Amino acid sequence: MLLDVRRCTQSLGTVTFTLVRHIFLWVKSSHFNRKLHDWEFHVRLKAFPTQISQLTEMADLLRPLSDQIQEVQSFREKNRGSSLFNHLSAVSESIPALGWVAVCQKPGPYVKEMNDAAMFYTNRVLKDYKDTDPRHVEWVRSYLSIWTELQTYIKEHHTTGLIWNKTGPVATPSLFRAPSVGPCPPPPPPPPPGPPPMFMDDSPKPDDTSAQHSALFAQLNQGEAITKGLKHVSDEQKTHKNPNLRSQEGRTHQGSPAKSQNPSMSACAPAKKHSPVLELEGKKWRVEHQEKSHDLVIEETELRQVVYVFSCSNSTLQIKGKVNSIIVDNCKKLGLVFDSVVGIVEVINSRDIQLQVMGKVPTISINKTEGCHVYLSKDSLDCEIVSAKSSEMNVLVPEGEDDYREFPIPEQFKTLWDGSSLVTEPTKIAG
Repeated sequence: MLLDVRRCTQSLGTVTFTLVRHIFLWVKSSHFNRKLHDWEFHVRLKAFPTQISQLTEMADLLRPLSDQIQEVQSFREKNRGSSLFNHLSAVSESIPALGWVAVCQKPGPYVKEMNDAAMFYTNRVLKDYKDTDPRHVEWVRSYLSIWTELQTYIKEHHTTGLIWNKTGPVATPSLFRAPSVGPCPPPPPPPPPGPPPMFMDDSPKPDDTSAQHSALFAQLNQGEAITKGLKHVSDEQKTHKNPNLRSQEGRTHQGSPAKSQNPSMSACAPAKKHSPVLELEGKKWRVEHQEKSHDLVIEETELRQVVYVFSCSNSTLQIKGKVNSIIVDNCKKLGLVFDSVVGIVEVINSRDIQLQVMGKVPTISINKTEGCHVYLSKDSLDCEIVSAKSSEMNVLVPEGEDDYREFPIPEQFKTLWDGSSLVTEPTKIAG
């Protein structure tokens, strides 16, 4: 299966192939695919059951996995100008599915959710290349099959999550660490069989247990004589009567290495500061990482150009003229005013967005967004508004000269069976 993905990716271009080749080698080395020659990861868990005692140990074990996922997502961010950006986004949005081993209950739905996130971008790939280049269609099919096969494996072997042995040896991070990406060396000869694992049996024998119980009850039956073995503590040794002991105890706790905070844990890495961008790159206007900028204007526009607004906050952008499409991605408290759009205006993964249409727009799409106000013009009243996984959405329709009437977009729906099909309609909540 992964060989199929690699073959399809290699035919698309250098950027996508570099990313998916990285994933291919890492996933293969981490043994997460059951259809490969061996699933060594599965064999290790079966042949050498291990235990996880604390959540911190689990985090240490999965740190190599987390680092690799972060590297894949960083590769996508560095190639935002690529013509295959939708391909990269599909991989970047779905790659966290490899962390299913950390999901305590029902990891299968978690992998499916990551697969659905990838399909949001693969549908764009199909839309762009369905009738022009079948290589991209084959790539989408082969890539999504990775997560479909992973869901099947989880459903078959780990429906309720990965189960750790409570009595086995403690797991070490080396169990999860993937080999470095590079040409695979030839397999070494099999090592000679080692000695069987030694487990120290600390549980007392039946005779010892009964003897311990007898001794315990004998001590409890002593009555008042049980206190004869206690050591007398003088007033000088009591903390509440000797202030010097309290001061010494304070210094001891302050200098104790067990109480001191680990500098590596307390020192949080500062968030990376990106430079603001407002430029035309080919046919794409890039507006990125703008903060508290309320005078952003794009004037010299053409019908074939698209506008991509990414990671902007507390800003206002005005787009003059007619453009092909507008995408607002991962923005907060953004005001967008535009004249006309030929295709679609998309709002994704954002919060507190205000859109104002001055001319015409056929479609507005709102996905995974909290808070979106859409101000329509008189020429755009026939606009279609499509929403999914979003809340606090309102459409404001012009009424009179300078007034607007606000209408909320439903968030809750009721579905009924009418005898032949399902009928879904918004619920009317009284109150």
